[in-house]
Amino acid sequence: MKTHVKKKNFLQKAPEFVREVRQEASKVTWPSRKETSLTTTIVFVFAIIAAIYFMIVDQIIYRALHWIIG
Repeated sequence: MKTHVKKKNFLQKAPEFVREVRQEASKVTWPSRKETSLTTTIVFVFAIIAAIYFMIVDQIIYRALHWIIG
């Protein structure tokens, strides 16, 4: 016993997909402007700290290798 299931094409699936996306997006808890700016600031601060740290480590390794190799 075979049943034939007709597959939907893209144009038939699109409206259902858009409905599902809107439904899921409405469930998202979006951060406030204050939370977003605070998080962005923290990321920039840590990026600067990491850049300074790696610059110092790079200089130490460079000078050590330069001293060893001559």
